[in-house]
Amino acid sequence: MTTEPHSYPEGCVFTSLADIRGKHVTVMGLGLNGGGKAVVCFFLKYGAYVTVTDMKKEDQLKPTIDAIKNDTELDKSRLIYHLGKHIIEDFSSADCVIKNPGIKYDGNKYLAAAKAIETDLSIFLAFTKAPVIAVTGSKGKSSTVSAIHYGLRQAGLMAFLGGNITLSPLDFLGKTNETTPVILELSSWQLADLRGRKLLKPRIAVITKIVPDHQNWYSNMEDYVADKRLIYADQTPACYSLFDADEDEPGTGPESGGTWGNLFAAESHATILRYSRHTLLPGQYGVWQESGTDKNFCGKMLLPDSREPVTILRSLAVPGQHMRTNVLNAALAMVLMGIKPEHTADILSKWEGIPHRLQFFHSWKYADRKVRFYNDSCATVPEAAAAASQSFGKPVVFITGGTDKGLPQTALAETLACTKQDTIPVKNLYLLSGTATDKLMPLLNRKNVPYNGPYNSLAELLTDLKAYEISLSGSVNNDETIVFSPGATSFGMFTNEFDRGEKYMDAVKSLFT
Repeated sequence: MTTEPHSYPEGCVFTSLADIRGKHVTVMGLGLNGGGKAVVCFFLKYGAYVTVTDMKKEDQLKPTIDAIKNDTELDKSRLIYHLGKHIIEDFSSADCVIKNPGIKYDGNKYLAAAKAIETDLSIFLAFTKAPVIAVTGSKGKSSTVSAIHYGLRQAGLMAFLGGNITLSPLDFLGKTNETTPVILELSSWQLADLRGRKLLKPRIAVITKIVPDHQNWYSNMEDYVADKRLIYADQTPACYSLFDADEDEPGTGPESGGTWGNLFAAESHATILRYSRHTLLPGQYGVWQESGTDKNFCGKMLLPDSREPVTILRSLAVPGQHMRTNVLNAALAMVLMGIKPEHTADILSKWEGIPHRLQFFHSWKYADRKVRFYNDSCATVPEAAAAASQSFGKPVVFITGGTDKGLPQTALAETLACTKQDTIPVKNLYLLSGTATDKLMPLLNRKNVPYNGPYNSLAELLTDLKAYEISLSGSVNNDETIVFSPGATSFGMFTNEFDRGEKYMDAVKSLFT
């Protein structure tokens, strides 16, 4: 059953940046990823009295606290910390509470006591004049925004990147103007915190592939997608909305039938564009993939004011069918921002991807074999891990598993079992322990898919993996590809997916020397 979501008052509680001076602001959730620090620094810079409250204790937040302490440009006499607990008066007496998107509003007595609630995004959107390119979805958000940012920068535009990709847009608000595109990766939680405010009117809105995600947070898929739909809610015909034109993955579409892409396209008031792995249907405009005259991949584009399709993407440095979609969408965004189509293919062919997304980071040579390691730690849903296992066009050694997000493991299990025609089998499978792995293993057992583990630590897993690789010396001459793509969280074992990726890469480099 779909629940009625919370809606915020229209606009922003602050009438101007100057209006911040002298106000009492409570920052709820300092964290370790940089967003909380950016908020604290921003409000101190503009003259507010800032109270930071977090359920974590000081020793857990030390890196962020030290970073604020060491900023010599801040007047920290107006800053106090209340850590390891929340105090209701910090919320009821504040002029405004700045909410971390990872904190639910519903049922939260502290937020209910607040006079006004904002987020770093609502503050940014209220005061920036920059054209915004906003991207949400379940798979491919970070790769898409990073490719857009890279492409616009390489084309000579002073573009900025922020949002869910860890950098708060408050870090660069003062540097933006009408000529500086801002690319925002937006999670469903961040979008939910903008409901009712009418502040998000992106020039370009992109929704990447929708699959189940965060079902440990949302009561159902419909509620999850309802937040995603806010990305285009206040767009006008002068804006562009880019949606999927292909079928949804089995069992992941709307309860009412049809596809998410078609549902979005029917609702948005913007100019509708579509993306597809196949030629678009008559009457559709956007981008699609096909083989060129040399039988190699190329990306085509047809816009409403064009007579003939043009090529905007060719060779890519990053692997994977899903990466083709992400980068093709980035190429379209570049064209919509004024970059000539003949330049997009050349610029984006040089993009090497981003950390923790199918990131090549280490090569190990043993006897007559070379082993290449890839880090895909930011794959936090099973479908993303399944796609990663197919990204190299050949069997790979695959490491997956972690903590459950309330998601079914069927898609990953079926891919690993090669239940569909043309699925590439993995060469050897290693499982990292966790509640998601506990759900995956019975499915693998029923399909007779062999695996190693589960392992309670990376060190234990990688030690066994090295022994396996050494055992192949002399009997196998071809090179090996090893892919770490958890398809889950691992917050019991690591701080977050970035910490997980860094620890994985460090462990590999230390052991495979």
